[in-house]
Amino acid sequence: MEINQITKKVIGVAIEIHKILGPGLLESAYEECLCYELSTARISFRRQVDLPVSYKEVKLDCGYRIDLLVEEEVIIELKAVEKLLPIHEAQLLTYLKMTDKRLGLLINFNVPALRDGIKRIANRL
Repeated sequence: MEINQITKKVIGVAIEIHKILGPGLLESAYEECLCYELSTARISFRRQVDLPVSYKEVKLDCGYRIDLLVEEEVIIELKAVEKLLPIHEAQLLTYLKMTDKRLGLLINFNVPALRDGIKRIANRL
């Protein structure tokens, strides 16, 4: 599946979840629903992917995890916060750089209209 098709499908599924559940739940609830919908659509993904930190040629387990890695191409970071902050964007961009991935979606479900809670972040490899 092409990378733009992946993001389009993920965004479509996220919008459907948000229409049904609305804002106000924990991030984990939205993650569970997103995983269910991706599985139903037969879209491959890995959940809570360990992300070691490379430091001086050593990989250290510092507890970082990618929420979802879809089709081994797109990193999805889910939030349920009052508003997205620059640190959330920096986090996703760092994850993209650490994994050599090109594209990520930052999705904040705690908004009245989900289109206002989605940021597409690109890594310029």
